[in-house]
Amino acid sequence: MLRLETILCTFSVLSVAARADFKARNCSEVREACVAKGFSFSHVPHQEIPGEHLRVCPQGNTCCTQEMEDKFGQQSKQDFENLVDEMSHVLRSTFVSRHQRFDEFFLELLENTERSLNEMFVRTYGKPYMQNSEVFENLFAELKRYYTGGNVNLEEMLNDFWSRLLERMFTLLNSQYVITEDYLECISKYTDQLKPFGDVPRKLKAQVTRAFIAARTFVQGLSVGREVAQRVSKVSNTPACIRALTKMLYCPFCQGLPAAKPCKNYCLNVMKGCLANQADLDPEWNQYIDAMLLVAQRLEGPFNIESVMEPIDVKISEAIMNMQDNSAQVSYRVFQGCGQPKPAGITRSARGVSDVYNARFRPYSPEERPTTAAGTSLDRLVIDIKEKLKLSKKFWSDLPEAMCVEDRVTAGNASDEDCWNGHTKGRYFPEVQKDGLTNQVNNPEVQVDITRPDTFIRQQIMALRVMTNKLKNAYNGNDIYFQDSSKIFNNTPMYTNVIFACFLAPPSPPCSVRFMLQLLVTHLDNLSSLKCCRTLRQR
Repeated sequence: MLRLETILCTFSVLSVAARADFKARNCSEVREACVAKGFSFSHVPHQEIPGEHLRVCPQGNTCCTQEMEDKFGQQSKQDFENLVDEMSHVLRSTFVSRHQRFDEFFLELLENTERSLNEMFVRTYGKPYMQNSEVFENLFAELKRYYTGGNVNLEEMLNDFWSRLLERMFTLLNSQYVITEDYLECISKYTDQLKPFGDVPRKLKAQVTRAFIAARTFVQGLSVGREVAQRVSKVSNTPACIRALTKMLYCPFCQGLPAAKPCKNYCLNVMKGCLANQADLDPEWNQYIDAMLLVAQRLEGPFNIESVMEPIDVKISEAIMNMQDNSAQVSYRVFQGCGQPKPAGITRSARGVSDVYNARFRPYSPEERPTTAAGTSLDRLVIDIKEKLKLSKKFWSDLPEAMCVEDRVTAGNASDEDCWNGHTKGRYFPEVQKDGLTNQVNNPEVQVDITRPDTFIRQQIMALRVMTNKLKNAYNGNDIYFQDSSKIFNNTPMYTNVIFACFLAPPSPPCSVRFMLQLLVTHLDNLSSLKCCRTLRQR
């Protein structure tokens, strides 16, 4: 009798436990959570069902159908892409807006400077200037063409400007003679010896050249940073990454734990695996940012294009006056070298030098300082961009940490025992992996093929390397011809520059010959490219 009572008591306890267990495994909370998130499923189980049909989530008893798991996978991909887009928004908008501000500033500075020079020269020199204004118009046209990416040799262009100005002035100052084209060609041979404009051309050439190199390269650098940030932010997910994201973000639903959030270290391993290639961008990105900061220093100091261009009319005027003051000596030495030109008629010779150039320029007064579309001075623009650039360092390697912040994805400061570890609620034990592709070989959450780097990311690494090399040259006042920024990513010469940069740079995985050949074969199909490929294969 006692034994029978014991059996009945045990059965009663088991029945109560079974009823309690059945209540805990009800899927109503999952159904409500799915509706709240906007999911529309044809069927959500009222209670757990066997999970043999699941391919990502644990296959024990589950609240998920195969349709639910499939849609969770699609939503995981979308959630991840949206999160990366959101986290990189500030970075992308910074480069977009600052590129626009600097570009507007430099272009309007050129326009204002040309307009100011024209107005002052018309007022000061009148008809003689207006009859020869194309010399100055060509100067500003070439400066603008250089800034916007044209293949202009600044030193040669400036030398040509002074030669043309010498020819026009010599003709005006010696209007009593017939000055032929042959005679002007002879004069040009003596320009360096004569130094008719004093030391102004030499000084101005040095100032303009290094200022324009710095300005153009800096704006191109902003353009490259903008393009890289925009391109890399549009992530391409591997199937293994999507599986890991689904398991982390939505498998808690299948386990009847829709409110459970991932443990932080679990999230970090998933994100480091999914963003492994992006993290490899970081070393080159940081070097690029450092090079941008160096050139920004030049824009503040001796290479400040604003301080060079604003008084350029005054400096050119000084050169003109210098030649006027020394016109007799210059003419005498030219006559010695090139011979005496034929006299002109009385009408021309009656015109005196003082009638041609009868006034000097006055310097700018404060109210005449040009205003720009950017609404501020270059110094203020540079201070702003330097702060933003410093904040963008290590962006790509810090991205997993930024994505796994509290209340965004993970359980945050919740107890280690109260977060989703990929299987259930509880502590997550695996260690967090380091950054980068090669460090994901043992990632416990995402299967990453470390032998196949993402070609698209490697292209961005190369673009940064080419730009960094150009920025470093600009910092030293040297120029490397570079196509305008709109072509840098899409045209064949960009990849030629990439190959060139690889041979200049120390050996590293992104610069492997195998990768360069792949890049060439993928993107280059003209004859010169094929020759380059053959050369590389021979090497």
